[in-house]
Amino acid sequence: MLGGLAAIAVVGAIGFGIYAWHPAIAPVARPAPDSFDPALVEKGRILAAAGYCATCHTASRDAAPYAGNYAMKTDFGTIYSSNITPEPETGIGTWSEAAFARAMRQGIGQKGEHLFPAFPYDHFSRITDADISALYAYIMSSVPPVKAVKQTNELPFPLDLRFLQAGWKLLFADLHPFVPDPGKPVEWNRGAYLAEGIAHCGACHTPRNSLGAEQKAAQYEGAPIDNWYAPPLTARNPAGVPWRAADFHDYLATGATTYHGAAAGPMAPVVHAGIRELPDSDLWAIGIYLGDIVGAPPADEGQSPAVLAALQAEAPQADYRLQEGQRLYATACASCHYNSGEIVKGRPDLGINSSTRLSDPANLIHVILDGLRADQGMTGIVMPAFGHALDDGQVAAIAAYLRATRTTERPWPDLEKAVARIRAEPPLAH
Repeated sequence: MLGGLAAIAVVGAIGFGIYAWHPAIAPVARPAPDSFDPALVEKGRILAAAGYCATCHTASRDAAPYAGNYAMKTDFGTIYSSNITPEPETGIGTWSEAAFARAMRQGIGQKGEHLFPAFPYDHFSRITDADISALYAYIMSSVPPVKAVKQTNELPFPLDLRFLQAGWKLLFADLHPFVPDPGKPVEWNRGAYLAEGIAHCGACHTPRNSLGAEQKAAQYEGAPIDNWYAPPLTARNPAGVPWRAADFHDYLATGATTYHGAAAGPMAPVVHAGIRELPDSDLWAIGIYLGDIVGAPPADEGQSPAVLAALQAEAPQADYRLQEGQRLYATACASCHYNSGEIVKGRPDLGINSSTRLSDPANLIHVILDGLRADQGMTGIVMPAFGHALDDGQVAAIAAYLRATRTTERPWPDLEKAVARIRAEPPLAH
C-alpha cells in the first residue's frame, strides 16, 4: 500500500511538473517605435488607461511611469510590480508580442516563469487579440524605457516559489476568453467585456478566499483594499439610493455622482488617470452592465424616501449642537454638505452615501482625515483634510454622529481606535 501511494505521489509530481513547465520565448530586438500604426498605438493608450496599468506599475506619484516596484500588500506578504517599460535589461524591451500575450492571458513570463496573481491575468485572459496587440504597440512605442531593477518580493517560503502558482491557477484561475451572452444587448456585452476584462473591476470589488482567489459566487459583493473598502457593485450596496446605469456612467466619467459621492482613495486614480479615457459609449456600456447587476428599476431619485429623509435630517433640530459630534459636524462639515430642497452634485449628502452605511467605517474616516485633492472626486471641487485639525476622538465623534442620525445601521464599535489605526497608516502611493 505504501509503495502504491508513493508511486501515485511520484506520478502526480511528474504530472504537475509537466503541467507547470512552460518554455521560454526567445527574446527579440525592441520594435522600432514608428513601426506601429498610430491609430493602434492610440487605442492601446486608451486601453492601458482603462486597465490603470500605470497605477500598479508605478512606484509612487513622482516615480517613472510603468517602471514598477509599486508595493502590493497581501495577506501573504508584499509583492512588487514589474518594470513594463520597453527597457531591454530590466523591462520588457526584448519581449515579443507572443510573450506579451502569454503573460497577459496565462500569467507566464518570457522565461517561462509563473507570475503571481497580484497581476490580474485571470481578467486579462478575456481580452481580444486585437486589444492585446494595441496594448503591446502602445507600450513598445510610447512608454519611455527606464532602467529599474525590480525589488525582491517579501513572501515567505514556500509561497515565494513561482512554480507553485501553477497549482493556484489549476484550482482558481478561469483563463477562458470572454464569451458574449446572446440573451443580452450589444451594449451590455460590451460593458461586461470591459468590466470583466481590461478594467478588472472584480479584482477589487470581489471578496477573496483564504488563498487569495476571488470568490466567484460573490462577484462584486465588496472587499477591503489598500486599507479602504471597495463597496459592493450589486443590490447589496448599502447606499440610500440604489445605483443605476446613469450613476455608474457619471461616476466613471466625472469622478462623482449626485447621490453617491465622489471617487476617493484607491478609486481616484482608477477614474481620473484611467477609465475615463474610454469613449463615452464604453462608459455607458459599463454602466448598463453594472446597472443590470444592481437591478434597480427606473425612478426619480430626487423623490426617493431616503433622499427626502436625508434632506429633512439636515435641517437644524431643536437640540442642534448639544453633542460634540453635532457641534463638530456643524462647524467643519455642514457648510459644504448641506443641501436644501434637492441634492446638488458636488455636495454629497452623507445620509445616503455608502461610506456612512458600510459595516466598515474606513472610507468615511479616510476622507475626514485626508480630504479630497484636486485629482480626486469631482473636477474643480476639493475637500480640506481635517487630520491635523481634529484629534482621534473628534473624528470618531463626527463619524458616530452621522452613523446614528443619518442611518438606521448599528453603531460602529471602537471608532476612536479605528481612527488611530487609519491615521497611522502610510499614505497611498498614488
